[in-house]
Amino acid sequence: MTVRATLNGTVIAQSENTVIVEGNHYFPKDDVSADVLTASDTHTICPWKGTASYYSVTVDGTTSTDAAWYYPRPKEAAAEITDRIAFWKDVEVSSD
Repeated sequence: MTVRATLNGTVIAQSENTVIVEGNHYFPKDDVSADVLTASDTHTICPWKGTASYYSVTVDGTTSTDAAWYYPRPKEAAAEITDRIAFWKDVEVSSD
């Protein structure tokens, strides 16, 4: 199964190797278009995954603020999402 993340119809991530945690697909970092990501100062804390960091996603001049997140150093219980990025907000995630 191929999973894609798109913003305004542009594919920004595509993988056959996502990990699903709490209903979210975490894409391998290498399967995400790095040129659409801009680091954000936003951080949140999950009791079992650790501290999340965020990216804003920009495609064709449209920016979705904090629409991607990742765990730079996930806790042991969430080790499977190391070096992976998930999406929400305006980014659509679909599979075929």
